[in-house]
Amino acid sequence: MNNAVLVALRRLRAPIVLLVLVFAVGIVGLVLIPGTDEAGRPWRMSIFDALYFMSYTASTIGFGEIPRAFSTPQRIWVTLVIYASVIGWAYLVANLLSLAQDRAFRAVLETGRFRRRVHALREPFYLVCGLGETGTLVGRALDALGLRFVAIDVSEERVQELDLLDLAQDVPAMVANARLPENLLAAGLARPECRGVLTLTNDDQANLAVAISVRLLNPEVPVVARAMSRDATANMLSFGADHVINPFATFGEYLAIAIKSPGSHRLMSWLTGLPGTMLKPETAPPRGRWIVCGYGRFGSEVVRAFRGLDLDVTIVDPDEPTVDGLRVVRGLGTEAATLEAAGARDAAGIVAATDDDVSNLSIVVTAREINPGVFTIVRQNLRASSALFTAYDADITMVSSEIIANQCLALLQTPLLARFLGIVRNEDDAWADRAIERLQARIGAEAPDVWRVRMDSIDAPACHEALGRDDYPLALADLCRDCADRERCLECVPMLLVRGSETLVLPDEALQLRRGDTVLFAGRPAARAAQRPVLRNVNARDYAVRGIDRPGGWIWQRMTRPGGR
Repeated sequence: MNNAVLVALRRLRAPIVLLVLVFAVGIVGLVLIPGTDEAGRPWRMSIFDALYFMSYTASTIGFGEIPRAFSTPQRIWVTLVIYASVIGWAYLVANLLSLAQDRAFRAVLETGRFRRRVHALREPFYLVCGLGETGTLVGRALDALGLRFVAIDVSEERVQELDLLDLAQDVPAMVANARLPENLLAAGLARPECRGVLTLTNDDQANLAVAISVRLLNPEVPVVARAMSRDATANMLSFGADHVINPFATFGEYLAIAIKSPGSHRLMSWLTGLPGTMLKPETAPPRGRWIVCGYGRFGSEVVRAFRGLDLDVTIVDPDEPTVDGLRVVRGLGTEAATLEAAGARDAAGIVAATDDDVSNLSIVVTAREINPGVFTIVRQNLRASSALFTAYDADITMVSSEIIANQCLALLQTPLLARFLGIVRNEDDAWADRAIERLQARIGAEAPDVWRVRMDSIDAPACHEALGRDDYPLALADLCRDCADRERCLECVPMLLVRGSETLVLPDEALQLRRGDTVLFAGRPAARAAQRPVLRNVNARDYAVRGIDRPGGWIWQRMTRPGGR
């Protein structure tokens, strides 16, 4: 606010000085010019009377001639002062209107308002740098999960669009360059409530600058960065970014998993899906000869994945790059002749990997005209094109913003999910199918919420106290009981249990817990909320585990509470 006042005073200096001069000259004139009283004797106004008269006259209020009627010279002087003050006020009003429309002044006001809103936050929040398609998608997902976030972006239009989103929370957002450390500090980087920084701009250098700033200004805060190439990924990791997401490399890895183990790919995609995502049918890309149209950042990662599986690959690219051991056909792939030359008629699959959505759709449409049974993978660059890609219904559609958002949420919710996904990568198809069947039977087909529970005095004080007693066994199944009806099982499944150096995957719910155990759950948000009393309230714990409800206990309180059951 102080900056805003200084800017306003600087811009309004001239009209303010003019008005002060008008008042001062008017007062001096009224004091020096004599008048006459009722007896015809001369009199002069005091400085106070002159100041009082100028205050209501020059401000256009008007209150008559006081302390007595003016003489003709005084009235002439007052007339001149009135016109001069009107000019001064008009000059001031014009400058005020100009100041209100001044971008720099409005930016100062917005920055001050933004700082106050961030300072008022008293709950954990994430700092999102970049509000493009990826940043907006991540913001929506954080809001759906009930997580607060603060956003900055260099584009005023993107910041304004954030206000148009149907978000449950009021999001502090500022138009600013995330490269500048002072902007990160203004966004709350140094505040204890800041739980992490997501740098998701479309500029790798800007993301690198943010990662470096966070490492130097607040090393305890984790950084998740977006990178669009392997070189940028390595650079960010070397400068201290905790996690770097390259959507093209991630898709290539997932594509290789989908070919080797479709069930594992299906499970991983489901667990990292955005809120509201449904479990999709299994999609198994075939082995055989593939055509990749476009050998850029995305196409090169797809080719890398195919070569890792020893698949035959033909590249179609207008620049005709030289790739050892692979056949390259020059062209875009939108023409039937080019695809025929690449062998589309007997190809197992085709990947449209260019950076233009219309070209990618043209490629796969043409390929299916030549070979109706070809497996199609198409890259969607803009979410605005979603209607077109949905209408086409490719076998697999790659959307980089969704991949980044999925990975961000998986990393933010709990690091244990990343460990579980690493285990899934090494399991076979049958194991993944059994895991999906177990999860779906308990929690349904919608993408689950994922959370971590540690058996300690912070996460689970009630259970931690019980585990310290020899006469109080506590099993995993007890954490899945409803504290309102212990015979009802919550919609959650323990996916991973970490006990020291030991890791148990999809552990038996009869397993007895110990102090220090860390459990990864997947389930519905309502189940997570219903589990919390069992972890923290000894009465809820005793009822869920042993069915005990002493007077004043958990169920007794619920039954006697107005509206309780």
